[in-house]
Amino acid sequence: MDYKDYEVIVGLEVHAELSTESKIYCSCRNKFGVEVNTECCPICMGMPGTLPTLNQKVVEYAVKMGHALNCTIHNVCKQDRKNYFYPDLPKAYQISQFDIPLCEHGYLDVLVEEDGTVREKRIGITRIHIEEDAGKLLHDESFAGSLVDFNRCGVPLIEIVSEPDMRSSAEAKAYLETIKSVLQYLDISDCKMQEGSIRCDVNVSVRKKGETKFGTRCEMKNVNTFSGAMRAIDFEAQRQIAVLEQGGIIEQETRRWDDAKGESIPLRSKEDAQDYRYFPEPDLLTIVLDDAYVENLKRQIPELPNKKTARFMKEYGLTYGDALLLVESPEKSVLFEQAAASKKASPKGICNWILGDITRVMNETGKTIADTKLTPEKLAYLVECIESGKISNTSGKVVFEIILNEDKNIDEIIKEKNLAQISDASALNAIVEEVIKNNQKSIDDYRGGKTNALGFLVGQCMKASKGQGNPAKMKELLLEYIDKQ
Repeated sequence: MDYKDYEVIVGLEVHAELSTESKIYCSCRNKFGVEVNTECCPICMGMPGTLPTLNQKVVEYAVKMGHALNCTIHNVCKQDRKNYFYPDLPKAYQISQFDIPLCEHGYLDVLVEEDGTVREKRIGITRIHIEEDAGKLLHDESFAGSLVDFNRCGVPLIEIVSEPDMRSSAEAKAYLETIKSVLQYLDISDCKMQEGSIRCDVNVSVRKKGETKFGTRCEMKNVNTFSGAMRAIDFEAQRQIAVLEQGGIIEQETRRWDDAKGESIPLRSKEDAQDYRYFPEPDLLTIVLDDAYVENLKRQIPELPNKKTARFMKEYGLTYGDALLLVESPEKSVLFEQAAASKKASPKGICNWILGDITRVMNETGKTIADTKLTPEKLAYLVECIESGKISNTSGKVVFEIILNEDKNIDEIIKEKNLAQISDASALNAIVEEVIKNNQKSIDDYRGGKTNALGFLVGQCMKASKGQGNPAKMKELLLEYIDKQ
């Protein structure tokens, strides 16, 4: 987007729910979608006299994310009370971390695609801290009021705060997508945006190009999708530029993003840290991590998505878009690499099947690849059969539907279903001759410059061969016959 003579400054606060079995300070199940107010107890509801106990897994997951984002890990840190009143916060405070977070001073390298080129961008990470989630307000129009579901109270979160290093909505989107992929590769969050497992607050300011001092920033809440974050950034940047161009000033404030209307609405003046009256949480012990524990977690970090994307482009010759789509899902990237290891099917062919039919089935059924009978070896052999001309792409789809649900040999399926592709010229000649005989107008059209007429003729040959003819061979024979006429 064109920001005229202005530069946009973006910082993001990502909140990710951690996939622990229980909540952060009590033994209630950390589970989405259960009946309202059935997974809460006196501890997560903040009843007087109750004492929280920190879930060690939360610390482990946060430290792993800190390592993945190249942060300094604090061996000694504390938790704090962040005081504010809201109907879904029964304690009137949230246990979080203030001045000594678990992780800080890191960075994340992301790949940004703009105007057809791919570049690397380093974005600083200010901090990663642990905290508990609040409850959820349910608005009921039947009596013009709101109800509170406390099941989400105490769900463990990490908040990942970036430096204001992003200069466009495209950079922000690349950052968010990479953060999401990292969380999934570490297997510490399911990142289901439709369930609120990952969400973000967007901070935007603008300044004249060439200036070094940041402008006044505004924060936008209620950003539930990455595409929504892009729209929110572009809208807010244009709004601030319009205010400044008219001689106005930008007030620091919190705004609510309405994605349906494509605009932000003022909520309140922006709070500063002192407004929350932070003080150390008196009911929880200091967090102390020894060096061996921290280093052991570092050794568990897998190859992360940004590096894997770059490697897929270099090693397999994939485009940035294809590599990014494969890498965003650990399951898809593993399937791709294991199938490509056969060296008999092309990486591009394998990639196309994963991003096409396999992704379609996963989206339509809600299944994972592990829920099917598909293996990397079968996928590689299926693509090999198609690329070698043993079966057509249409027949490949028939085979694919079978091997998804049945543990059957591909060669046996081809034989049973009579799917083998006919490439022998003598067997195809009769079909081609018959099609030419019955479609003189299409032949005339082709000779007259309508090249799509040839595709129609090939289609007629495929239909006559009941899908078994080799389309490339039939195209070749068609051209030979046309030239002879």
